Amino acid sequence: MDKLHKKKCVPCDGNTIPFDTDEIHIYLKKVDGWDVKSDVENNYYLEKNFKFKNFIESQKFVQRVGDIAEQEGHHPDICFGWGNAKIKILTHAIKGLAESDFILAAKVDQI
Repeated sequence: MDKLHKKKCVPCDGNTIPFDTDEIHIYLKKVDGWDVKSDVENNYYLEKNFKFKNFIESQKFVQRVGDIAEQEGHHPDICFGWGNAKIKILTHAIKGLAESDFILAAKVDQI
């Protein structure tokens, strides 16, 4: 099976059907340490917290995530501060998860 981090995110036109829980669990096994959460409308998303020694390391990590996001045309929600960063990934157009979300998560894990 191909490694997810070697795949390219595919733009979503809004007509893609979000993954159901079975598909989510299959793909979740392909990424490391990501949690699946849902919002108040029961839309699923991926989230992972990263720890660093200081603010500069957090900032450098976030910049690299941003670079990947631009290359892939798939942009996560990012929150960071001194020694930490939180990445939240979902496909906003479908209010849920698709393969590209897991591809982006795998690429972030390669940093």
